[in-house]
Amino acid sequence: MRSIDDIARIRRSFAGYLTLQRGLSENTRQAYTADIDKLIDWLLNGRADGPMPLREVTYATLQEFMAQVHDLGIARRSQARLVSGIRQFFRYLTIEGYIETDPSELLEVPHPGRYLPQTLSVEEIDAMIAAIDTSTPEGTRNVAIIETLYGCGLRVSELVNLEVSNVYLTEQYVVVNGKGNKQRIVPMSPVAIDRILEYMRQVRSKTEIKPGEDNILFLNRRGARLTRQMIFTIIRRLALAADIRKTISPHTLRHSFATHLLEGGANLRAIQQMLGHESISTTEIYLHLNPTLLRTQILLHHPRNHPS
Repeated sequence: MRSIDDIARIRRSFAGYLTLQRGLSENTRQAYTADIDKLIDWLLNGRADGPMPLREVTYATLQEFMAQVHDLGIARRSQARLVSGIRQFFRYLTIEGYIETDPSELLEVPHPGRYLPQTLSVEEIDAMIAAIDTSTPEGTRNVAIIETLYGCGLRVSELVNLEVSNVYLTEQYVVVNGKGNKQRIVPMSPVAIDRILEYMRQVRSKTEIKPGEDNILFLNRRGARLTRQMIFTIIRRLALAADIRKTISPHTLRHSFATHLLEGGANLRAIQQMLGHESISTTEIYLHLNPTLLRTQILLHHPRNHPS
């Protein structure tokens, strides 16, 4: 692995990479290099825990940096550009052999007018679930919904359209139809499997299902698939009941899924595949995706597989 100590030389090489290989404009190059200067200065001089070498930077480090940028009141468009520059920089470091893995790959670009994504702790997720009245059919269903969102990292659209025929409880994985009709395989935690089984036996099997919805897993009282807005409402009501003051959404559980796996030491590439990022095509899933490997990653690193 190449030495990463000469920051000034690496910075100059990165600037050349942006211009010659990425074909970016002079203004964009200057903006990105200035943003990287901010990150490096923070790593060396701004961290409460002391200086950190580039090679030791993790996803959590970058999240901490972006949180501080946000707290300074930096415009969200500038935050988005900063994230883009960081991604370019760490991609360059990986390509050139300065680091082995890219810690910025899951760093999210904030949308204009929105805050950076929140995450929940395992304890907060447990508190939300504890707030559910499981003596009711809706409560039994909602527990299964939360465990599926958190245990599989699904988008809300993927959850509401999840089909029974794509849930392989014995094999312990689901086939998810993601953006652009791209499919991916996501292993399921034993907790999510148990909650789905309970919901199917106690609630779904007794529901009069509307024509055309027979294959949809999660249904409302009238036997139709749930709407995205209903999932938002369920989650926000549970957060309120659990006295969680953060502004959260279904995506918060997806983001928490990825964050907790990363913090637990899971393989970054495996997490990307489970999240269904755009760079992963349907063909790649069937040619390269190893369900056994992904299941091992979840079993080893997801909090739901390590009951206290």
